[in-house]
Formats: sequence, C-alpha cells, structure tokens
Amino acid sequence: MQQRIAEIVAEMDVPLHCRTEFSTQEEEQLRAQGSTDYFLSSGDKIRFFFEKGVFDKKGNFLVPPEKAINKIGHALHAHDPVFKRVTHSPKMQALARSLGLQMPVVVQSMYIFKQPHFGGEVSSHQDASFLYTEPLGRVLGLWMALEDATLENGCLWFIPGSHTGGVARRMVRAPAGSVPGTSFLGSEPARDNSLFVPTPVRRGALVLIHGEVVHKSELNLSDRSRQAYTLHLMEASGTTWSPENWLQPTAELPFPALYT
Repeated sequence: MQQRIAEIVAEMDVPLHCRTEFSTQEEEQLRAQGSTDYFLSSGDKIRFFFEKGVFDKKGNFLVPPEKAINKIGHALHAHDPVFKRVTHSPKMQALARSLGLQMPVVVQSMYIFKQPHFGGEVSSHQDASFLYTEPLGRVLGLWMALEDATLENGCLWFIPGSHTGGVARRMVRAPAGSVPGTSFLGSEPARDNSLFVPTPVRRGALVLIHGEVVHKSELNLSDRSRQAYTLHLMEASGTTWSPENWLQPTAELPFPALYT
C-alpha cells in the first residue's frame, strides 16, 4: 500500500482550483470543505486533500508535494487495484463475518499521511456525525497502521464507553448549489481531555472503530509520519443511509459489497 501510494502521489496532477486545504476546526471545515465541490464530489473518486500552509497565495507548493498531502479519499477501495485487493482480502472478509456482519458494504476509504512536524490534529469527533445511519450502530471504521502510531507522531485517542451516548452533532449536505455545501446540526460538547485514552499501535495493527465512539488524534510534532489506510463499512441489512450525509452512493459507484 505504501509503495502504491507513492506512485499515485508521484503521478498526481493537482489542478490549481483543487488545492483544497483540509482542516478540522468547525468554521474552516465549512469553508474549506463544504464550499468546495471538489470535496463534496470525491465520494466515488480518488482525490487529494492538503495540509494547511503548504501552498503560497498562487497555489504553488511550499514543500515537496509528497509532504504536503493530508489524505487521499474517498474511493481508493473501488478504483485502485492494490487497495481494492486489500479491502476485499480474505482476512477482511473473515473479520467482518466474525463480527456477524450480514451485508457489509464499503462506504468510503482514506489514506491518511499524518506528515512529520505539521500533520494536523483531528479534533474529537464521532464518525457517525459524518456517516449517519438509521438505526445507529451500523457503521464500523477499520483503521490500519501502515507505520507505527506513537504518542509522539499522533496516535489515536478514545473515550472508553462513549459509543453509548448517541450522536452529538451531524454534518449534513446543504441544498444543491448553496455555499457552503454542508452545515452542522448540533455541536460537539466540551469533552474533558482526561477522559481520552491513547492507543499507540505497531505497524500492521488493525484498530476497529465503532461509529459512535469519540476519538481524536493530536498534531504530529515528531520527525516520522504516521500513515494509515482506513475504510468504513456499513451493515446494509435493515439500515437506511441518511440522504443528508455529505457522502452518497452514485450511479457510477454504488457502495460495493465487502463479500465477494
């Protein structure tokens, strides 16, 4: 996966208007992501999202392109043969079956770089805020460490038991053509930092993330990146995917079944 992503990055041709800064603070999220069709239409494509401050005002890179990327999303699992093979590997299918998933579908995938020195923090959130279903409890994140994730380079942190309290906030699509393209319903409550437990893992580890568990990661201040491949599954049996989610299946890419 690391080898393949290096090739994808080396071949990447990023149009100037697509040089979208990816951010986690709420207003910036609305401005940078929501107002950008590039983000909203990335659910069935392989697209590039960048760290803050890596472009000058004219949109030229201030750092090497491979050090500028925050993530690549959101359909590597469908369009790239290497990621498709990993996503649907016998191991992954066996894991989903062992968890009792009847009709799991892949809703999105991301390659996360967490660059050295400025790999951005991801503020505390629940995945179901962005990937909402009825009933809740039908979305599962699979997070694969492609490099060691440590306290220094921005490993995941979780609040144990927080998956039982419902969803505090939802990001929804605004009516077509409006700016920004998304808005938030509700708000993230202030959360006591001491509740978070760090989850450092070694390269090759897989972390399963309940759709409603509260988690975050800190800024990477180390000199090592913390790359990960992550994807989200939904149990499609008896589940309604919210039509208000930013991410929607398309005619070109209905959510593919995990089981082959």
